[in-house]
Amino acid sequence: MSHATEERRPAERIRRRSLIARALPGRKNGRGGEATFRHCLHAEWIKIRTMRSTLSVILGTLASSVGLAALNGSSAGSEFAGLSPADRAAFDPLATSLRGYLLAQIALGLLGGLVITSEYGARTIVPTLTAVPHRARVLASKAAVLVGVALPVGIVVSLAGFLVGQGTLSGAGAPHLALSDGVALRGIVGGGLYLTLAGLFGLFLGAVIRSTTATVTTLFGVMLIVQAFAPALPGGAGDWVSKYWPPIAGGQIVTGYRDPALLSPWAGLGVMAGCVAALMAVAFVVFHKRDA
Repeated sequence: MSHATEERRPAERIRRRSLIARALPGRKNGRGGEATFRHCLHAEWIKIRTMRSTLSVILGTLASSVGLAALNGSSAGSEFAGLSPADRAAFDPLATSLRGYLLAQIALGLLGGLVITSEYGARTIVPTLTAVPHRARVLASKAAVLVGVALPVGIVVSLAGFLVGQGTLSGAGAPHLALSDGVALRGIVGGGLYLTLAGLFGLFLGAVIRSTTATVTTLFGVMLIVQAFAPALPGGAGDWVSKYWPPIAGGQIVTGYRDPALLSPWAGLGVMAGCVAALMAVAFVVFHKRDA
């Protein structure tokens, strides 16, 4: 059963509307009942914690990231002894253990998209905008609550992947990192920031598209398909995409090996943040002007 179908269940919608109604003040004769930003935050927190998909996405993200870290660490550790000197010099234990971000970015992007597309699918967006006509306040509160969920989840996912991956590498006798290493802290915190940006990307993309299916399809295309086919692009196009495509550039934050042909970790994360900021501007304009 799809997430959109789940959100359409009448009993679930009634329960959520009742909870949200308590969070938002009523309007009395058109005066004194306007919902403040604090009220909006409270309502959006109720929405995201009562969505059936939220817990599933969080647990699935954690499980997949830890599983990939264990598999990658085991595979890379067993192959390390047979690598050439050049390959050993380029061996990246940080990237090996944090490769799960490729799936985690889709999962948190989906969660971000569902924060708003589920409302369009269930038509609860109409009472939301009736209670809070200040549309920028609605979208901003959704973004703030999403950050409050995605950032700690992203850091926990990165930390868990790091610990499992490095433990597996250590057991195989391959180079590995400790939490005290500076590059490790950068990868864990930066990985959490990147996954938060992925969640916001999904939210603002969903605000523009308004369809869960189209949002998921676009997320896969932008974050995975382009990355997979970038090396096959002809001439300088492939080099440009590999260096500046936001998800690829942002992904440098979870790498330890510095490739001179690519952006530095923090510069790459800055490109991803700039992309999200540009999409946010578009989303706020579209959300403000378009009918619900």
